[in-house]
Amino acid sequence: MEGVAGSPGSIVQRYTLRTEFQKGRHHAPRGDGACYTCRVWVRRSAIRPVATYARIPLHALESVRDGLADDDDEARTQLDEAFERIESNQPALAAHVGDVLGRQLDETALALGYFLTLAVWLAFERAHGEHLDEVSEAELCATEELLALDEELRRSDASEALDSDDVIAMEQPNVMLFVHEHIDATLEAHAQQIDVDDVHVVYRLILVEVLSLSYAVRRPEGYPVLKTELLA
Repeated sequence: MEGVAGSPGSIVQRYTLRTEFQKGRHHAPRGDGACYTCRVWVRRSAIRPVATYARIPLHALESVRDGLADDDDEARTQLDEAFERIESNQPALAAHVGDVLGRQLDETALALGYFLTLAVWLAFERAHGEHLDEVSEAELCATEELLALDEELRRSDASEALDSDDVIAMEQPNVMLFVHEHIDATLEAHAQQIDVDDVHVVYRLILVEVLSLSYAVRRPEGYPVLKTELLA
């Protein structure tokens, strides 16, 4: 994750300050994920389902939010250490993030990308810890291909009301509410400067990260296998 101005930790801090995501300013996402999961929906998607035990609880996201809101030198050091852990524990994912964010992206979109990739990974780390396996390059590619296939299927079906990110939001409701909240706030705060196409690049990166890490969570010992999770 090199080749950008400043350390990843300093970039994330500049983002949180510019977008004013300080403690208590925004409400945390609702834990019930109601705006997604209350729909009557027959699953028809190329995207593999996410096991229920792999879903991220609200408290993990709240913990990440509070940690990323700090803006002192100690917090910056902790952020840089977190990026180092990603590179050590998830080298393929870190390389993929570096490749995508290493493009000529708008400065605000770049900062948003670092913030969200870090926040998502930290949420998985805090929720699942040692039960989170390393994501391989092949698994990342397979997830990207599934997402691309699902997008193509939906474009070709005029009756399809849901987008691929709607499906992912049903699988990881708390995470996607968190992601959408920060993207919406960034677009609102920087409407005149930010490149929307670059934000889309970042958003797609996050979708791949969310799915890849969800599939990398090992089933807890003794956890029952639901019928829908046999496909995961």
